[in-house]
Amino acid sequence: MTIMMTLIVVSVSNPTVREPQIGAHHAGRVFEVRCLHIPVRDRTPFEGLVTIVEKTVRLEHASSPSKPIYLLGDSFGGCLVLAIAARNPEIDLVVILANPATSFDRSQLQPLFPLSEAWPDGLYNAMPYLLSFIMGDPVKMARVNIDHRLPRRLQIEQLFQNLIALLPCLSDLADIVPKDTLIWKLKLLKSAASYTNSRIHAVKAEVLVLSSGNDYMLPSGDEAQRLKSSLKNCTVRYFKDNGHTILLEDGVNLLTVIKGTGKYRRSRTINFVTDFVPPSMSEFKYGNDELVGLLSFATGSAMFSTLDDGKIVKGLHGVPNEGPVLFVGNHMLMGLEVCSLVLEFLRERNIMVRGVAHPVVLGEREWVSSPEFSFTDWMKVMGAVPVTASNLFKLLSTKSHVLLYPGGARESLHHRGEEYRLFWPDQQEFVRMAARFGATIVPFGTVGEDDIAELVLDYNDLMKIPVLNDYIRNATSSSIRIRDKSKGEVANQELYLPGLLPKLPGRFYFLFGKPIATKGRKEEILEDRENAKQLYLHIKSEVEGCIAYLLKKREEDPYRNIVDRTVYHALHSPLHEVPAFDP
Repeated sequence: MTIMMTLIVVSVSNPTVREPQIGAHHAGRVFEVRCLHIPVRDRTPFEGLVTIVEKTVRLEHASSPSKPIYLLGDSFGGCLVLAIAARNPEIDLVVILANPATSFDRSQLQPLFPLSEAWPDGLYNAMPYLLSFIMGDPVKMARVNIDHRLPRRLQIEQLFQNLIALLPCLSDLADIVPKDTLIWKLKLLKSAASYTNSRIHAVKAEVLVLSSGNDYMLPSGDEAQRLKSSLKNCTVRYFKDNGHTILLEDGVNLLTVIKGTGKYRRSRTINFVTDFVPPSMSEFKYGNDELVGLLSFATGSAMFSTLDDGKIVKGLHGVPNEGPVLFVGNHMLMGLEVCSLVLEFLRERNIMVRGVAHPVVLGEREWVSSPEFSFTDWMKVMGAVPVTASNLFKLLSTKSHVLLYPGGARESLHHRGEEYRLFWPDQQEFVRMAARFGATIVPFGTVGEDDIAELVLDYNDLMKIPVLNDYIRNATSSSIRIRDKSKGEVANQELYLPGLLPKLPGRFYFLFGKPIATKGRKEEILEDRENAKQLYLHIKSEVEGCIAYLLKKREEDPYRNIVDRTVYHALHSPLHEVPAFDP
């Protein structure tokens, strides 16, 4: 049963234009949404508005004290929700700020104060048009909800229709926000910023700041960094192409950002397994078409699997539908194969594969001054979790399909001449964990990295370069260790970015071996380490066999070269249907 979180939206955005984008999912599936509405003629002072929202927050907390409450504040609303967080440090709050007006004293609105009361009515009638263009990009607003799967001609038609629909709203702004209301709002903003900034030190809540690069109303980029340094638990995401009204514009999906930054949780602490919200169709489409579209096109992944009788077939038909399933395979260079694998399982089988990744990969990027929503965030949206024994335990206990690379960073950052070699630790703990839950283990192999790039600078080369070698050592020593240092080179792998020379792309190939059942073998494997070791070695041998099979059979693929695949794709079928070798 889904436990609903409460999202209280505090925004001064014009409701006649469009509601803020809560996410591709229907908001009701994830949040119980409460919105504050301030009537145009309302003259409640800032502290009075704080009291109104605070009352709702406290009632929600009293009814469900173990659940977090989400407060979303847009512009002026950012001041309001931060003030509430400062006054209620004992309540578990997740505060989301979209270009908050806490920077009002440094904003472009300051010159309006001495002029606001002296404006003639004729001039004021033009002000809403000016403000509408300062606040945001009308084209980005009009692009919201356009189906990008439509032909380009129909997308352009929808865009023009949406733009035309916005014009009456702009012409009505002078009536919706009369002169005396605008003067009051400016005074309200000034008092809100002053009140909130004087209490910001008391905020204990978890805070997420969305900052726009094209905000011509507030210095939102600088303000995001100020808040990050002032607040105890603050995460910033920067959207360089968006304007002040970021929640009304195309390209920003609030629910996606919440999930990607690890802010969605149903209790005091996040549970990466039970708190996971599967990607929506629009998130899948964006990940498949925009995020890794070029890589998918270049690599043209060909998938093969093995049926129970040992027959190898094209596609993923040999993979069990029912979990728990543990996929165990080899990392290629930089883990480039992961995206293709996860997205293809969703596309072909509607199976959500949960990958376990190094915590450094999924961690916050403290060294980045203005971090944009990045590939790392999208990994979380697509189900990746930090690789820990407890997370693996939780995933298998919930009958998930789990992706595990025993070779970890040592395998994905291998040296020259080590392509397709396995660097697995001596311990066979994942075998024992799988047996505990009766999971089906599916060994698999992947090849193709040597068709994509040539490794020209590996770890040994980089460590010979002064300054850079110290940087690598320092970065590794300060990172999280997921294995005991005494366990050999797999546990002591340094983290770095190798030097690569791109090639004319070939193709990625995946072979999922015959499923290995552990159901009914719990005592045999858990109580006898020798049996566990033999199964571990068998799985490793199967992975090596899959790699050897693919290296040999890919020579028979008439469409291994990207040029041949592109021609076939243009003349015959979608990219994922381009044939490969006969298994």
